[in-house]
Amino acid sequence: MTSPSLIPLILAGGAGTRLWPLSREATPKPFMALPDGETLLGKTARRALDLPGAARLVTITNRDYYFHTKDVYASAEIAPPGGLTYLLEPFGRNTAPAVVLGALYAQAQGDDDAVLLVLPADHLIRDQAAFAAAVARAVEVAKRGSLVTFGITPTHPETGFGYIECGDQVMPASADRPAAFRARRFVEKPPLLTARQYLSAGNYVWNSGMFAFTPAAIVGAFARHAPGVLAAVRPIVAALAAGNASGMVEIDPALFAAVPDISIDYAVMEPAATAGEVAVVRGTFDWSDVGSWLAVAALSEADDLGNAGHGERVTIATRGTYVHSEDRIVATVGVENLVIVDTADAVLVAHRDHLQRVKDVVGELKARGHDAYKLHRTVARPWGAYTVLGEGPGFKIKRIEVKPGAALSLQLHHRRSEHWVVVNGTARVTRDTDVFDIGANESTYIPVETRHRLENPGTAPLVMIEVQCGDYLGEDDIVRFDDKYGRTPVAG
Repeated sequence: MTSPSLIPLILAGGAGTRLWPLSREATPKPFMALPDGETLLGKTARRALDLPGAARLVTITNRDYYFHTKDVYASAEIAPPGGLTYLLEPFGRNTAPAVVLGALYAQAQGDDDAVLLVLPADHLIRDQAAFAAAVARAVEVAKRGSLVTFGITPTHPETGFGYIECGDQVMPASADRPAAFRARRFVEKPPLLTARQYLSAGNYVWNSGMFAFTPAAIVGAFARHAPGVLAAVRPIVAALAAGNASGMVEIDPALFAAVPDISIDYAVMEPAATAGEVAVVRGTFDWSDVGSWLAVAALSEADDLGNAGHGERVTIATRGTYVHSEDRIVATVGVENLVIVDTADAVLVAHRDHLQRVKDVVGELKARGHDAYKLHRTVARPWGAYTVLGEGPGFKIKRIEVKPGAALSLQLHHRRSEHWVVVNGTARVTRDTDVFDIGANESTYIPVETRHRLENPGTAPLVMIEVQCGDYLGEDDIVRFDDKYGRTPVAG
């Protein structure tokens, strides 16, 4: 296989707490559907693969997001000719380990001459032509050995982004490509007065968090500026299956636990900029990290009073208000400057000036042990999905949908029994040593401490209602004995 000239490396993770209740820990921002029905992850992958020379795609994500990521790519028809590779982290360790992991893996695959294009999965860029021009310039500079980052020309004095101070020009703008500059320093999110000064100065850009470099250049930078991170990641790559250039690659949790938790900016880019090793391509494309509900609201066209939204809504004497409604009509009367997000199990009502504090709601829910910080009422699983229809003391009712040919794990529960009623399709049930099929309008019962499995042997989705009864109904009361999706023996 010919080595690619450009390898997009997508980093898909993060909690997206400021976009609760749509973004939750089990389904974070990259997987959240935008008003147009697409996801940020799908858009990022398509944008990357539309670039010249990008024939292969590498995605670094959490092990728990693997099946969801595959589903997003399938629905977005992401099928690069060079294949899809998933490097699966057992838990988060920030961006520095992820980047050097991708670089070392590319070297192990013989792609040391390619340019890695590091893209967070949760950015929105609409101007593909301008983005491609910036990437083409970054590839030119990266092939000279520089570490390249993409700066966004500020449009206003933003306090929520980091900045980069640009120095001397290292490559002038041409008819079809923007200029590149030496990065003098990376700057933390500034106060408003400082942000205004940066805007007036003209040589400061927003730090987009996107990068381009050869594997050799970034590994060398880690050796100089973050040798501890590099030393911790090397054994991980050495333990991966040699020659596995496509498919799912799982990372050893014991080895990964020794890796420092640090961002690529702190670990490498900031000291490398001081050492004169970093260049900035000043992008002319539109860019948003969709980091708040105001950013989401900006994706929908507002009416003459500044109201916008998604779903059924009625606005009476309302101004500057965004409403997201999923299953019912939301009516607003006599209100201004609100964001209202209505989902099946949670409603957010916030003033536009306080949207940065939505993350505090997530922290409070987590402190209370409430599942709403992590799970939606409908939860995706590799075999399909389930929706909680109702629950109370001693019972929970779910709607379960199983994909054709899919199967739940062979499992048991210590503290609950389950009653299954088939609504549509055929269910193949394993109950201890018995295996039997039941069809629509038929039911069966799974007692406590009984090994069982549910399968869909048909070609149509299996839909059933499950009634759980017991003194504890948490999702962690599962002991797995066999699972076709490689999930751990104990729940999740």
